[in-house]
Amino acid sequence: MRTPHALLATTAALAAVVVAPQPAAAAAPAPGTYYVQSATTGLNAADSGGAVEQHRPRGNEDRQQWQLKPNGSSYLLESTDAPGTCLGRSGEQAATVACASTDAPWEIIPLDADRHTLKAPGTTRHLTVAPKPPGANYPARLALGGSGDLAAWYLTPVAPATGPMPPQDRRTLDQVTFLTTHNAYANGVDGGFAPPFVNLVPNQTRGIERQLADGVRGFMLDIHQTPDGAILCHNSCTLVSRPVALWVDLQRMVDFLKAHPDQFVTVFLEDYVDPAVLRAELARVNGLSDVLYRPDLTGVRQSGWPTMADLAAAGDRLLIFTDRTRAADQAGGLTRDSFGVMYQREWTVENHWSMGSGVGTSDWSCYSRWYGADTNIPLTRTEPGFRPLFVMNHFRDVPLSGTAGTDNTKLADRAQRFCQPAARKKPNFLAVDHYDRGNPASAVTDLNSYTYP
Repeated sequence: MRTPHALLATTAALAAVVVAPQPAAAAAPAPGTYYVQSATTGLNAADSGGAVEQHRPRGNEDRQQWQLKPNGSSYLLESTDAPGTCLGRSGEQAATVACASTDAPWEIIPLDADRHTLKAPGTTRHLTVAPKPPGANYPARLALGGSGDLAAWYLTPVAPATGPMPPQDRRTLDQVTFLTTHNAYANGVDGGFAPPFVNLVPNQTRGIERQLADGVRGFMLDIHQTPDGAILCHNSCTLVSRPVALWVDLQRMVDFLKAHPDQFVTVFLEDYVDPAVLRAELARVNGLSDVLYRPDLTGVRQSGWPTMADLAAAGDRLLIFTDRTRAADQAGGLTRDSFGVMYQREWTVENHWSMGSGVGTSDWSCYSRWYGADTNIPLTRTEPGFRPLFVMNHFRDVPLSGTAGTDNTKLADRAQRFCQPAARKKPNFLAVDHYDRGNPASAVTDLNSYTYP
């Protein structure tokens, strides 16, 4: 299971692009229903008993939607849950107030094509996220302050206009959605993955080869270090019977790609091994270099993701990510991307890994896995000319098959109503437990029928 572990600092360059502006002509926002979303944290302004706080994006389950209305030379942001009540000000704090109040209007000033500031008319005070205290999360309560990144906001449409998907030969990698299996190795078919009592609760019930045949194209794998190399296990390889080595499953994928030259596969490593061990493990995979995709060597950060047709023509059809950080590896002198394993936080965004326990109601909120006291990579992160791939996790703490089947029937709804607005991009990888239950492949088909702005 993809459990969080100690988050290390990401590179200064990555942090610098969290809210990088996109050059384009500025335009006033059109009337409509929006989320008021911090460009710094990716969290939404929400009415919390009269206070306005930043909350995890979750549709309108806790008063996060606002109706933008012209008001002379300014605008009102009226609560969709409480007509007549607007996002406004009370002293130096953000608050909900009567829309007729002089504390309700805002001047909305475009910063670039996507971001705006919300300024109290006739003043220099802007709606802001309070600065982040050392070692703590950003404070929840929104306030009035100066300009700068903490005062930058996205007005994210609740129901954005989508576009038609380009023809097959013109679709770029970041426009495509792939079915992805969480803990793909923990299937009880290919071998053991945990001590016997945990083996009773597998995340999947079909082996890697069957997953590939069924259309799975993203695989989440946990690797741990043993004297035999990088082994696929959950938490620990101690007491695991018949453990599977990473190279074995990678060989299955490479062999599949050799037999299907138009297909593309992505591997996500929850990575607990030394770089040298991982490099040696990859060296055991026959034909890996023939299909391994290196976006770091092909100008992706400058010109965006290539088309799927170009990837197939170049033979670049296997992308491997690690959840380790570059900073951790640089301390040891060997970086994983030097042998083709990309640092995931540099190329993707990813929502929090759990919707709750294995039973009961689920938490559909969609917020960054890498949001917290130690780091902040919001789901909305973007860069000029480059859009990170979006990994959408949709599973529980415990992979009960019945619960997973029910959750999987709601995958498209959560992706479209909750996670797309939260990330301001379409999910590229829909990660689920028990992919054979609840027909999550239908959600992949739905998302592959359109582009998201």
